[in-house]
Amino acid sequence: MANEKTIRQYGLWPSPISASSLAGRPRLEDVQWTPDGNALAWLENRGGQGQLLYQPLDEARRELLIDQNARGGVGYGGGEFGLSRSAVYFAERSGALYRRDLDNGQSYPLTPVFGGLASPKISPDGRWVVYVHSDGSQDVLALVDVEGKDWPVKLVSGANFYMQPTWSPSGAELAWVEWDHPNMPWDATRLMLGKLSGSPPRLDTARLIAGEHGETVTQPQFSPDGDSLSYIISRSEREALEVLDLKSAQRATWLAGEFDLSVPAWVQGQHTYGWSPFGNRIFILRNSAGKAELCTVDASGTCRLIPTGPYTWLEQLSVSPAADELALIASSPKLPTQIIHWDSHRWRTVAYSDTGDLQPGDLPDPQPVEWESLDGQRVYGLYASPTNSRYTGQGAPPLIVSIHGGPTSQSKQDFPREAHYFTSRGYAWLEVNYRGSCGYGRSYRDALLGQWGKLDTEDAVSGAQAMAVRGLADGDHMAIFGGSAGGFTVLNALAQFPGVFKAGVALYPVANLFTLSLETHKFEQHYDQNLAGRLPEAAAVYRERSPLFQAAKIKDALAIFHGREDRAVPLSQSEGIVERLQANRVPHLFHVYEREGHGFRKPESLNDLYPRIERFLLEHVVF
Repeated sequence: MANEKTIRQYGLWPSPISASSLAGRPRLEDVQWTPDGNALAWLENRGGQGQLLYQPLDEARRELLIDQNARGGVGYGGGEFGLSRSAVYFAERSGALYRRDLDNGQSYPLTPVFGGLASPKISPDGRWVVYVHSDGSQDVLALVDVEGKDWPVKLVSGANFYMQPTWSPSGAELAWVEWDHPNMPWDATRLMLGKLSGSPPRLDTARLIAGEHGETVTQPQFSPDGDSLSYIISRSEREALEVLDLKSAQRATWLAGEFDLSVPAWVQGQHTYGWSPFGNRIFILRNSAGKAELCTVDASGTCRLIPTGPYTWLEQLSVSPAADELALIASSPKLPTQIIHWDSHRWRTVAYSDTGDLQPGDLPDPQPVEWESLDGQRVYGLYASPTNSRYTGQGAPPLIVSIHGGPTSQSKQDFPREAHYFTSRGYAWLEVNYRGSCGYGRSYRDALLGQWGKLDTEDAVSGAQAMAVRGLADGDHMAIFGGSAGGFTVLNALAQFPGVFKAGVALYPVANLFTLSLETHKFEQHYDQNLAGRLPEAAAVYRERSPLFQAAKIKDALAIFHGREDRAVPLSQSEGIVERLQANRVPHLFHVYEREGHGFRKPESLNDLYPRIERFLLEHVVF
């Protein structure tokens, strides 16, 4: 029969998904409306090259950047561009702010090449740009005129970090979010509101709007009439959308429930909600257990879901300033990432990250799973079975346990290209949302505070064992895979639980907690103190949970990959582990990618990486 599949050993299935198909696909990272609502602009990351595209609703799209690279330069990036009616303003990778005119395509530098910048926002009168600037040690909100005639000036300073500057409709006020060490932006932030005057604008006064009691506040937005200021705040277990009446000083909760309304601000420029231009309602995304939904809310607290068809993950929601029309980035496990447009009647696709050459029969349908941790707590994840339109296997499959980075992050029901590469070859794939992940409430996320290196490791091990007990994995043929903080968990799992996994794959992993805070960038300098404890009091914990000092316990095969230009987790972290592996004669593979940083982006790197991992797993896990 035509639909019969060939039985073949797991891990050896010929796959239609090649490394080049992963490496050659752009990543859709942001989408925004022009202020008149007549066009969309979006950012595509093409192998580390940030390309801006512009499309009026009834015209053909245009690529805006020919020889430039749009890339946010603060922390992990994000917030690459902002729009006026006639131009796009973007952070160039060199560190300068540029204006690109939409009519003639001419590009003009507005600031010198210095430090990094993000989140350019144009004033309502079109004369000024406010943006976040960092020189690596000091962060500020800076201001420059749109012609670049004058030297940029500091508008706001004093805090360690800034994000999300937002003009009021009149241009007389500016809202922003700030925070200080040792907090991360999901721990505690402050929402500030400043009054401006003069030309160029100067800050007259600034007052604290929210965050006085250690709450997390994010995404300030003014209502279209400027009378209200909305924001997302975490006062308790779950986030809420609050609206402050600026005249009466009354606060109202428009939305709260068993879901998250934002994602941890690892990058600048995130937007998960927006006001209707008529000011009567707000469109907002909500996330529960890695699945996103779109809804509208109003002052009565009424929440109405908007059907989004087959899409299960939604992000970067942008609302048209002229009508109740939306643009956002959408995906599902079987639908590649797309930019979609909603006009209250229908959805249409504006741009694709993939050409759609993958067949549904080669893509798994991951299912939410739960299991009990080693200490009896509930843990969450997503399980994908081996899936190939032409091949099947017999018995339980080999399993790859995937650990997301962060660790304050989440595996979502999006389009997991990496998982597809391996499931189509005959591996099962388990995404572990260990304690410390977002999407399950603040208590679940904060459970990792002081416990990093312990709970994440135990949850990965218990997840693998649970899949084996359920017959979803061959317990004698399992591997663990992760990058950055996920790589830290990989190393700890091999050291603390030798023999559970036949092999580990660690990309740019953390190995030494003692040196990490000294070697990493400003954004994460105190992150490990929150997760593992403060020195010198926690010195014993640091030694116990730093894989470098436990490397003698590693007996299972290990592959490590790192970028030479990594500033977040320096190459020395991996080199220390590799020295121990060599001394202990542990089977291992170590490869350094030149001109790569924290995360591999270049097509040539990805084309090399995945076949290396595949060969490594065949040698140490399948056989």
